[in-house]
Amino acid sequence: MAWAALSKGQTVTNASAAVAPRRVGRSILAVLAGFVVVVVLSLGTDEVLHLLKVYPPWGVPMYEAGLNLLALTYRGIFTFIGGYVTARLAPHSPMRHVLVGCGIGLVLGALGVVAATTAELGPIWYPVAVAITGPVFNWLGGVLCVRQSSQG
Repeated sequence: MAWAALSKGQTVTNASAAVAPRRVGRSILAVLAGFVVVVVLSLGTDEVLHLLKVYPPWGVPMYEAGLNLLALTYRGIFTFIGGYVTARLAPHSPMRHVLVGCGIGLVLGALGVVAATTAELGPIWYPVAVAITGPVFNWLGGVLCVRQSSQG
């Protein structure tokens, strides 16, 4: 194996130098995949419920508590799955990847709360609940994945 000299006497193999960008790319894809799972499943379910007229048409505020709890429930399940997917696809340190996803979700959730305060979309407790529970469910999905992989 060829060794390349770095500053201060550090060395790294050419092979490990080539792996670093690949691992970063795989890390980004793991977090992105978890996010895509949550968005696609959530919006897909939303669309089906709108088509079935369980939900009011898009753009019409939804104030009924039961419908908002329904949405919060399936979003929590899908966010759990997203955390699991992120941990499963992470090339290393699965919970670190999940925590990055939690951070992104928390920021997006907070932006959703801000947006909800300026638009009449429904009760304010719903986006607040999504922002709070999203990172929790995402983290729990990652925990389950890590526990399963350590047992098997």
